[in-house]
Amino acid sequence: MSSITSGETPRSGQDPRGRDDRTTARLTSLALLGHMLRSRVFYERVAFAAIVLAALAKLGQENRARSFARLAAWNKRQVQRLERKAKRAIQS
Repeated sequence: MSSITSGETPRSGQDPRGRDDRTTARLTSLALLGHMLRSRVFYERVAFAAIVLAALAKLGQENRARSFARLAAWNKRQVQRLERKAKRAIQS
């Protein structure tokens, strides 16, 4: 079934209406981008987002460091417990 009888647009890219729609969408996108780049609010939001992301990254890093320190302390206690247990077994 050809595209003419099925009501579809031709695939050859010769549909001027589709080209106009894409051009309009691209121009609208460029205009929006230009407006955003001229907007002080946009830069404030970008700066705020950067600060929030940096703070979250720092919190995550501190959380990992605390978790590792707790794990290292637990491991040290376990080693000491096993050493005491081994000494008692030798002395008995």
